[in-house]
Amino acid sequence: MKVIATTLNAKYIHTSLSIRFLKAYASPEFDIELAEYTIKDPAMNIVTDLYSKKPDVIGFSCYIWNIEETIKIVKMLKKIDSSIVIVLGGPEVSYDVMEWLNKVPEVDFIVIGEGEQTFKQLLTELEQNRNFENVSGIGYRLEEKEIINPQRNKLDLKELPSPFRFEEDKKHLAKRVVYIETSRGCPFSCQFCLSSIEVGVRYFDREKVKDDIRYLMENGAKTIKFVDRTFNISRSYAMEMFQFLIDEHLPGTVFQFEITADIMRPEVIQFLNEQAPPGLFRFEIGVQSTNDATNELVMRKQNFTKLTRTVTMVKEGGKIDQHLDLIAGLPEEDYNSFKNTFNDVFAMRPEELQLGFLKMLRGTGLRLRAEQHQYVYMDHSPYEILGNNVLSFDDITRIKQVEDVLEKYWNDHRMNHTIEYLVTKVFETPFDFFQEFGTFWDQQGWSRIGHQLEDLFTRLLRFLETKEIQNLLLIEGLMKYDYYLHQKYKPRKPWWDHLVSKEDRTQVYQQYLSNPHLLGDEFVSLGLSEKELYKHTIVEELPFDLSTYVNSGAIINKSINTIIYFDPISHVSKFYHEQDMSIDKSEKAL
Repeated sequence: MKVIATTLNAKYIHTSLSIRFLKAYASPEFDIELAEYTIKDPAMNIVTDLYSKKPDVIGFSCYIWNIEETIKIVKMLKKIDSSIVIVLGGPEVSYDVMEWLNKVPEVDFIVIGEGEQTFKQLLTELEQNRNFENVSGIGYRLEEKEIINPQRNKLDLKELPSPFRFEEDKKHLAKRVVYIETSRGCPFSCQFCLSSIEVGVRYFDREKVKDDIRYLMENGAKTIKFVDRTFNISRSYAMEMFQFLIDEHLPGTVFQFEITADIMRPEVIQFLNEQAPPGLFRFEIGVQSTNDATNELVMRKQNFTKLTRTVTMVKEGGKIDQHLDLIAGLPEEDYNSFKNTFNDVFAMRPEELQLGFLKMLRGTGLRLRAEQHQYVYMDHSPYEILGNNVLSFDDITRIKQVEDVLEKYWNDHRMNHTIEYLVTKVFETPFDFFQEFGTFWDQQGWSRIGHQLEDLFTRLLRFLETKEIQNLLLIEGLMKYDYYLHQKYKPRKPWWDHLVSKEDRTQVYQQYLSNPHLLGDEFVSLGLSEKELYKHTIVEELPFDLSTYVNSGAIINKSINTIIYFDPISHVSKFYHEQDMSIDKSEKAL
């Protein structure tokens, strides 16, 4: 019997952990072939590839991001060959099973909940006696009647075989995100999350997990993401794993975790700040809302004071990047309340702030009680809300405008210095800046067209020119500084028009060549010839004292000429300037 386990990932770099667990558990009785695609692949291409494998059974792993495309593929496959047995599993189909059986008659079986043992038992019955009433945790049809068998007991995770030892996966490990699971379940009861449905937390065997991580690193894995809902729920377990990863990691490897920040003790953070190599760990922290009444309505326990302490300590340590999540549309969180939430969290200056919108997931308490808050939401996945009793669709639209520019201008870190100045010195709050700019961006029609790096600068400047801003020249100087900081090569044509003239640039170069020590020993050590100076540097005029700004953050209005060197080997831009050098009888400094 030819069996395929497949799924549609959101991106090519993602890998499916679920279908690998199915393959590992079914072995050696069944040799399951894995087939991964993305939601961007044309449905016909996927159907053609699956059909060419001549399968008897195809199992699809279903999530909110792929269910719509998966159904299209299932319907096409059944039209081509009705004898192929179609099995769906995963969180998207584990709830409302009757609805799915009625909605998609082409589906033969639905695996409910934890699927490893259920799927293997189903394959056994398909191959042998076909007594499907013996298979716990499946939905199917029998003589035009829908049947749902009771779910089985939870698996002993310590007995599960490794899903990482397949030879065909080795060649992809360095290019993709590898997901790893060390526990299942969540101790919390957040009513918008599927993880709250499973009571308790179960752990995999620690030594087996460590062996898997060693294997993955030895075979080239660079990004390993732990999918545990709360990695640090057990302090002793988290500390043991942190120590193991610090001791045995290979250069270039990054580990990502979902962390509950308000339960992390200061001594754990201090340990990480002292012992963890920079860039080894990345934390994802779900804040969602800072409105206590909202958190209480969704049964979410959160101490924002302790959360802030954790995020601040980690940030001050400078070793770990943090990704913080917000959810717009939670119960009784209106537009102004969400604005406060945004400003509360942005005040911590996380490396990345993800602004999401509530999705009414099947099986969650919030979806079951949607009428209490007059939720209106999409009938199809991802079931995103369209409004509720305190948040209109107009409000949602405005917040989406914030999300758009937040992603481009904060999370991508192309203008850190500029944005910091704008949100602290120019606009009343960070949210006000992102909202006003996001609305302007949308009104200009830029949301519907692409952009290059230079467009981000020119569009921000165009927005600021519509405002009554006194220090616009200073802001433009900060934008130039940000622009050059992220250039790996000498730019051919900067995005602004008023460049330093050729005459001034030549005079600066000649003055340096006659007295190279003006720019300090580091620049002298570069040993640049006149030809290299012209080839690899730019002279730029900035309207503030760059040396003072870099050293203290203070801004002194003063016209400064700076030499920016683009290292052709390291591809890093460096700034050199000297405070007392005068050019053309004016106070311009290198």
